[in-house]
Amino acid sequence: MQKTPSVVQPPAVWTEMLSQNGESLALLTEQSPVLLVFLRHFGCSFCREAISDIAKRRNRLEKRGVRIVMVHMANEPGLAEKFFHKYKLWPIDYISDPEKRLYRAFELGRGTPAQLFGLMNWIRGFEAGILEGHGFASPGEEYGDGFQMPGVFVLHKGEIKHSFIHRHAWDRPDYDEIVNSCEI
Repeated sequence: MQKTPSVVQPPAVWTEMLSQNGESLALLTEQSPVLLVFLRHFGCSFCREAISDIAKRRNRLEKRGVRIVMVHMANEPGLAEKFFHKYKLWPIDYISDPEKRLYRAFELGRGTPAQLFGLMNWIRGFEAGILEGHGFASPGEEYGDGFQMPGVFVLHKGEIKHSFIHRHAWDRPDYDEIVNSCEI
């Protein structure tokens, strides 16, 4: 689902939330366009699939001047880096947000049963988890919130240039198309 780009002043949380390198999201968007990818939890096959998809497109996106920033809720230090290493997406900028402050700021809520469960969840889960080899894991608290919905945003100069709000947990965004749709 797409939203109209926002031209309002970024909320304070953009300045308060820091990457693992100590840079604020607000600063990162001033330096270059940012592809901000919100994950559900590291046990999620679809999130692992998203990390893999980003890793495959990373060079192409970065050549366009886009900086990739991942947002996760894991509270265990090092867990994010473990997954980013596994999927050959290291080094990468990321923001740990176990309190879900950025998720709320970007209006990413918790999923309904229709968004998280059902036949398509099983079909896509089998595809991502088994056929593509991303596996499955219980969404333990250290991994994040299994009911949180993900999203993808392109930010630049403090503005939301494009957004992809997942309608279902199994939605698979086209990251190239999302970036290409922006005037950045």
